[in-house]
Amino acid sequence: MQTHAPPGAGSTPDRTGALPAESARRIYRDMLTARLLDTEAIALQRQGVFPAYVSLRGQEAAQVASAAALDRDRDFAFPTYREMAVALTLGVDMVGYLASHRALWHGGRYDPIASRFGSINAVVGGPVPHAVGWALGERLRGETGCAIAYFGDGASSQGDVHEALNFAGVFGSPVVFFCQNNRWALSVPNERQIAGGSIAARAAGYGMPGITVDGNDAAAVHNATRSALDRARSGGGPTLIEALTYRLAPHSTSDDTTRYRDRGEEHAWQERDPLPRLGTALEEAGHADTAFFEQIEDGARAAVERIRDGIATAPPPAGSDLFTYVYREPTEELARQQRLWREEVEP
Repeated sequence: MQTHAPPGAGSTPDRTGALPAESARRIYRDMLTARLLDTEAIALQRQGVFPAYVSLRGQEAAQVASAAALDRDRDFAFPTYREMAVALTLGVDMVGYLASHRALWHGGRYDPIASRFGSINAVVGGPVPHAVGWALGERLRGETGCAIAYFGDGASSQGDVHEALNFAGVFGSPVVFFCQNNRWALSVPNERQIAGGSIAARAAGYGMPGITVDGNDAAAVHNATRSALDRARSGGGPTLIEALTYRLAPHSTSDDTTRYRDRGEEHAWQERDPLPRLGTALEEAGHADTAFFEQIEDGARAAVERIRDGIATAPPPAGSDLFTYVYREPTEELARQQRLWREEVEP
């Protein structure tokens, strides 16, 4: 699992023998669905349906394979604003998830408790301390669930992340810190904001193992995540995983990569696209044929169409929601504001 693929390096296809055939096929299906939905979301932004959108293109293996390793009855994922493929893999209502991107809801209109997928968090590094707090609470309750905290290489420079790592290390919280190192913190490359060149190497200072894995190798990601979860579940404490991948698309739909990235670098990483890599590996292992790929693509496209239509027709939230989801027990001041609101908007 100590695979550090340098920028632009070539690589052999994933060895799916490390995964059961059905698991590998399911991961491929979710990766393809996420890729197609990501493409549709970008189109919706260009059409003015979404004010903005952040693409995950190129990071499907890191997201889907790590999420597939979770126990959906016990574990809990804490995402940033880019983990759409994690949400998809965990069975989140994708119309509800993308309601946030259409500005119909803040943090996603879905049930985070039922889906085991926290609300979308746009604060850089923000979900990481939340994951540690949840994991500590889980241990204090005597339960066996683990948290996985997603963050990027840029977030690894945030104080919140370091405080969370230290806290988890001191208290042995059952957390998997999953860093998707896509080499660009918006427009700042790794070498300008990661001292020492490795995020995983920082783990030693917090008393936990640090694992570097090829983030474009679905089997390697899945196995590294499963091992870290097993360790945490058995009382071994947290693990930091650095999944080396690449953001093939701009940081967001308002970003222009030509201002800071080399075209040659982008082309080299396109050759390591995780989706065709896994497809080739499935074929070579005898786990998939032309009929399988056609069936999977037809199903994925149909699913994406249903999600797209659901987003387009999703109604705006009720105005009363401004007050419903603020406090568990409303305060007098909130009740006063709600009364004023009703007087102004209701006939």
